[in-house]
Amino acid sequence: MKHPHTPRNRASSVLLLSALAALSFCLPACKDKSSNAQQQPTPAAGSAKYGASSSATKAGPAAPASALPTTPGTAATAPPASAGTAPTADKGAGFAPHSSASRGQDGAKGKGSKAKGPAAAGAPPKIKYNAGEDPDFAARKGWPVKYPAPLPGSILPQKRIVAYYGNPLSKRMGALGEYEKDDMLQRLKREATRWQAADPAHPVQPALHLIAVVAQGEPGKAGMYRMVMPDALINKVYGWAKEANAILFIDIQTGHDNIRTLLPRFEWLLKNPDVHLGIDPEFNLIKSKAKPGSKIGTYDAEDINFASGYLRDLVKKYNLPPKVFIVHRFTRKGVTNYRNIVLRPEVQIVMNMDGWGAPWLKRDSYKDYIVSEPVELTGFKLFYHNDTKKGDPLLTPADVLKLHPKPIYIQYQ
Repeated sequence: MKHPHTPRNRASSVLLLSALAALSFCLPACKDKSSNAQQQPTPAAGSAKYGASSSATKAGPAAPASALPTTPGTAATAPPASAGTAPTADKGAGFAPHSSASRGQDGAKGKGSKAKGPAAAGAPPKIKYNAGEDPDFAARKGWPVKYPAPLPGSILPQKRIVAYYGNPLSKRMGALGEYEKDDMLQRLKREATRWQAADPAHPVQPALHLIAVVAQGEPGKAGMYRMVMPDALINKVYGWAKEANAILFIDIQTGHDNIRTLLPRFEWLLKNPDVHLGIDPEFNLIKSKAKPGSKIGTYDAEDINFASGYLRDLVKKYNLPPKVFIVHRFTRKGVTNYRNIVLRPEVQIVMNMDGWGAPWLKRDSYKDYIVSEPVELTGFKLFYHNDTKKGDPLLTPADVLKLHPKPIYIQYQ
């Protein structure tokens, strides 16, 4: 990891290189065996989330997404085929288009920036901000974003979601699978309590964020470089969520498959009011045809609009409260044409800063990709192991709440 004074263009590649350094510890990729529903999924080699080999791409650091300001006034007003058959290897009225924002990267790097203020004698001292914390910078980029008024039953922005991410078949994909069920739920409860104490104004909604389609380093029987979790496993985790009064997210890593094909097969689950969606540009590699983990993927606004439109239709079809839609991001090209992302009252889009590294680098990434390219709401991921592997401290709730806008979705891996 570079020193905080490293120039940004080098610091960007450092995050990804660092991210790709740990996957040598991962398990070998699985083969596609539809008869074995409990086969362990394997994180794709080179994944920035699960560690990686030295074959890092040239993509930049973890790319943040736009976060939800907690100040008032951001809004106008307050069964398909079984998913276990392909294991291994993963505009209508009222839709307000995203408000435009500039793409610049001005502001300080890891050591923080100074807010502009009067220079006259006797003026109050200038405030120093770490990257991602400066409200003036956020305002120049277009915050707070104008988005559709939250519909009845919406979770955000009234609450903050705190989620455990992973897959129960793998201890290396995140906290959801690293710990035994009861221990894991107790840990999540303790994190929720910490966040509630740090920001009493936002009640915490606990969540389990299950990787329901796992990108794989081998093509598998379907030739799609992804493993779809069996329905029984998904239902088991859904039961855990209910036990903890938590909501469930299903996360889709498409590999070489298409979100337009994969998403509809989860209607049986998404039709429930407490089930929401996440998609991961890192593992969407249809265009490049690269193996997951060897190159960082991307989603365009067109893909995101398809997914949010699908969720909108489910909300209307089943008379559901709005869906929360998480888009992970940690590179500049991870999301393209962000200005074209359509905001819908039935869907609350959260751009989640998904990169790991030292605190200064995570703040830099949040500033460069989340704050600088506003969409709707923002999230921030914390890695228990990868963020601290170089001896750096894990950011606390108080640290993260200094960011501007403040993330309204927090994910632990």
